[in-house]
Amino acid sequence: METRLDRHIVVKVGDITQEDVDAIVNAANPSLMGGGGVDGAIHRAGGPDIVAECRQIRKTYPDGLPTGEAAITTAGKLIALHVVHTVGPIYGDNEDNDAALLAACYVNSIAIAARSGSTSIAFPAISTGVYGYPREEAAPIAVKAIREAVRRHPTMTEVRLVFFSEDDAKAFLEAARA
Repeated sequence: METRLDRHIVVKVGDITQEDVDAIVNAANPSLMGGGGVDGAIHRAGGPDIVAECRQIRKTYPDGLPTGEAAITTAGKLIALHVVHTVGPIYGDNEDNDAALLAACYVNSIAIAARSGSTSIAFPAISTGVYGYPREEAAPIAVKAIREAVRRHPTMTEVRLVFFSEDDAKAFLEAARA
């Protein structure tokens, strides 16, 4: 399944580690050292180069990458050229600031990717897994943030939202269009 939401945004089902784009986004934990879900899959598929660069980034952020911020590494063995690491909000833990922090993940990821020369980027659904962000709330926030970021960085010509399951992609599309 692949559906074009607008001129720049594509929603699809697939494996983000296999996307042929300039940059893929890792829904990282603050340590940047890998974990479960998308984070673990990207680290496993990309190999040790990503971990080594994340260790260097940790020198700048000894307490972990702040929620909503983004950092970039090479992509190791992945098809993509770069991995953008961003830490989404844990739903309900941010004193009514969840939406702003989630939007910042998308905006900052596109900004750092564009500065690296990337023109295409693939995102997972940030914070909707173990961080508990309801998909129907996250979808319109993500789409609005992506559209804003693409306006600011017109060299970013394609943004893919990649889901593992068709049900997740359909639910995201419904919420984004509502």
